[in-house]
Amino acid sequence: MGTAKQTGPSSGGRDRPDATASALPVELRSVSKSFAGIKVVSNVSFDIRPGEVHALMGENGAGKSTLIKIMAGLHQADEGEILVNGKAVKFASPKDAHAAGIATVHQELLLFPELTVAENIFLGQTPKTGAGLIDWATMRRKARDLLNSLDSHDLDIDQKVASLSVGNRQRIEIARALAQDARVLIMDEPTAALAEADVQRLMAIVRNLCARGVAIIYVSHRMPEIFALANRVTVLRDGQHVGTRPVTEVDEAKLVSMMVGRSIDRLYPAKQGTDGDVILELKDVSHNRVVRNVSLALRRGEILGLAGLVGSGRTETALTIFGITPATSGEILIDGKVTPIASPEAARDLGIAYVPEDRGQQGLIKAQTIEENIALANLKRLMRGFFVDARRVTDEAAKAIARFGIRARGPKQVVRQLSGGNQQKVVLGKWLATNPRILIMDEPTRGIDVGAKAEIHLLMRKLAGEGMAILMISSELPEVLGMSDRVLVMSGGTVTAEFTKAEATAEAVGAEMTRTRTPEIAA
Repeated sequence: MGTAKQTGPSSGGRDRPDATASALPVELRSVSKSFAGIKVVSNVSFDIRPGEVHALMGENGAGKSTLIKIMAGLHQADEGEILVNGKAVKFASPKDAHAAGIATVHQELLLFPELTVAENIFLGQTPKTGAGLIDWATMRRKARDLLNSLDSHDLDIDQKVASLSVGNRQRIEIARALAQDARVLIMDEPTAALAEADVQRLMAIVRNLCARGVAIIYVSHRMPEIFALANRVTVLRDGQHVGTRPVTEVDEAKLVSMMVGRSIDRLYPAKQGTDGDVILELKDVSHNRVVRNVSLALRRGEILGLAGLVGSGRTETALTIFGITPATSGEILIDGKVTPIASPEAARDLGIAYVPEDRGQQGLIKAQTIEENIALANLKRLMRGFFVDARRVTDEAAKAIARFGIRARGPKQVVRQLSGGNQQKVVLGKWLATNPRILIMDEPTRGIDVGAKAEIHLLMRKLAGEGMAILMISSELPEVLGMSDRVLVMSGGTVTAEFTKAEATAEAVGAEMTRTRTPEIAA
């Protein structure tokens, strides 16, 4: 790959000189795509320039996934054309896209866990000896060179992928793309499952690739990453091209307006009402060694934010409150009374609801309908004798669809057909149908677009205003600061600091989250 002469993002350059069509790695002209007669991408045109990060943004269902699958050869456009280096191309398969220099790092990484790092990098394109056998020495050497070029000297090329973190697996995917001599790299929600340290490392790799002339198509909902990395941003809405702008010419409010078609006055709505009495209290609660002497108090009408790095014990504390991993010591009090919680059923009966971190695996059965999912946590109330009352199940789902603004064809739509934001609303609908007083929300807006995020935040604030007590766990510091009435910071399985709304600044909370501590050793 040649070296781009334009200024890369790492040096602060944002604007790039106009390129002629022949110099553009990829250009889309009036691309459209329909499924079952429904047009999901309509007349979209934009181009990708050498050595730039081009952000692709839009709400869930805006057409982003379909568009990148067209560029990756997984779908074929019904109308329009794709040009690579100025020449019209037709991709019948991902193999054709790879041959044209386009590679994709998917959100769900496509690696073989029982193969080594080197074997995954060169899967399907292993170097061969003159006798037609795999040239293991050459493969290992090239794998090492590729990883070194990504400043990934720490990765062992002989290690099996199964033992690696998500961040390390992602670096292998990028190395595999470079092994295919990719000149355009599509990155689909690359930081959705990464810890903060891995996010920073990924951003450094993106800048490295751009400096080498690779064009990056970067799909993400995370605004800070867009403004830190992108040169230009293209926004889609309802399958149509709303606009392409240099990042220097837009701000967060403008991008939100372009994506949702309306202005969102406040991503983090103001508090409604005042806090009431303490409803949930933990006193020196522990679960084995992952939750250690946690003490906290949660009031009616309050949103209590739980901040901390991955592995700090936030989710583990939620699991203990909800009875999935019951406390091994300490006391949990509900309305001032010591109340052991030995199971999720016991927690539910006490008025506690839990919206888990991974809605796809823990919160929903995606193959089932909206009404079936919403009924799951509330079957006893929906029974008539020995049978489930089908009419009541449908009525409950219809109420949830109306209450939470779930965009669906009706209660009988299969959940996996919904966008991420609407799936999250179904999880909420399922648990709020149990009429809880305490709501635990773990990563409430992970992986959903900014419009749906604003709707979830507004709903949380409305529920708190009605007297519900909400414990919110989030890895997004702006969300913690914007939504919380108080903030607790966890590290090493225990609460290490508490901040009032006024005290909870990004600098103060961030410093406490990253403070290094020596863990206590149990006697």
